[in-house]
Amino acid sequence: MTRPPTAAQRRVIDAADPVTGRLRGTPAQLAALVARGLAFRHPRPPHDHFLTPAGHRVRDAPPGQDPPGQGAAGQDGRTEPAAGAVRPSEAPGGVFAARVGGEERPPAGGPARVREVHSAWQGLLELRRMTNPDSAVDRPCGWERTHLVRAAALALEAAGHPPAGPGGDDGYRVRATPQPDAVAVHGPRTGGTLTACAATLTAAGWQTSEHTEPRTRARYLLASPRRV
Repeated sequence: MTRPPTAAQRRVIDAADPVTGRLRGTPAQLAALVARGLAFRHPRPPHDHFLTPAGHRVRDAPPGQDPPGQGAAGQDGRTEPAAGAVRPSEAPGGVFAARVGGEERPPAGGPARVREVHSAWQGLLELRRMTNPDSAVDRPCGWERTHLVRAAALALEAAGHPPAGPGGDDGYRVRATPQPDAVAVHGPRTGGTLTACAATLTAAGWQTSEHTEPRTRARYLLASPRRV
C-alpha cells in the first residue's frame, strides 16, 4: 500500500489547476510527488509539473481517505505511468477511452471526466506535433489513422458534444465502416447535431461528407483524416 501524501504535499495537490492538473510548489515538493507517481515533469520547456491520473484521484478523494486505486498504485500494485495524461499514444487506447456513444456502461461524468478528456486531447495535439512530418497540429497523425473510431470520438468529446447513452439516440455515435480510412458518425434525427459534429471534425483535421442510410433514411457523416 502506498503511503498517503504528507499534509504539505496534499496542499500542493489540492491547489493544482482544476482542468490541466498543473502544479505549483517547491522543487523538493514536486520531486517528491514525482517519486510517488502522483505527478510528472513535462519533457518540454518550461518543464512544468502536472498531476498523473493517480494524483487526480488523490485530489478528488476526501482528506484522510484512500482514493480509488490505492493512491499512486493500482490494485495490482503497479505504479501509474509516469507521463500521466499527456502520453497521447496510450491515453485514448489505454487507461482512458474516449466516448464513442451508446456504451452500456459509460464512464461517470463530472469534473474528473472533463479533466481526462481535456488532457487526452492536449496530449493528442502534442503527439501530432511530435510525429507529423512538418510538426503540424491541424491534421491527424499516424496514431489517429490506425485508431480512427477512438480518434474521431476524442475530437468530438473534447469539443463538448454529448455522446449517445445506452439508448443510442440522444447524442453522437462513432462507428467503424467497411472503408479502411473512414468512420461513420451517427446522431439524433435532428440535422443540427450532425452539422455541429462535421464542423468540429473539420476543424480537427478530418474530411467529412453527409450521407443517407438507404434502409432507415437516417443521415450520418463519413469522416476520414485529412492528409494535407
